[in-house]
Amino acid sequence: MSIAVTFTLNGRQVSAEVSPVESAADVLRERFQLGSVRQCCKQGICGVCTIWVGKQAVSSCLLLAPNLEGAEVLTVEGLSADAAGLEPLQRAFLQERALQCGFCTPGMIMMARALLAEHPEPDEELIRKYMVGNICRCGCYPEIIRAIRSAAQAERK
Repeated sequence: MSIAVTFTLNGRQVSAEVSPVESAADVLRERFQLGSVRQCCKQGICGVCTIWVGKQAVSSCLLLAPNLEGAEVLTVEGLSADAAGLEPLQRAFLQERALQCGFCTPGMIMMARALLAEHPEPDEELIRKYMVGNICRCGCYPEIIRAIRSAAQAERK
């Protein structure tokens, strides 16, 4: 049995036939070829699959695809149109070298966007608490913290 869902994905309306038990992560990656939507733990623990639904960061591995109906979904691919148009958070991750393998980076950026939306001037303690659900296997945490603080400063200018 499949269910038709229509939603806004990175600013454009899309539709897909989904299974009632299929995850949003699977649909976004497989049907819409969004390479940033990755899965690691498939339990909502690691943060790798973080996307925005509405104005909230969610673990797309835990969100059932039928729940995308009518939603506004944002992934890293929807943040900027091209490399010249990187937003401050993306630019800060590059400048601070807040990545090595890059596997966790899309989820980190989406969660950091949520943090900065709620707390435009976070201190290091708040960044650490907020980002605790996003795991970086390469251990780039100091660089990630610097990148988030740098982006917060850039957005205040």
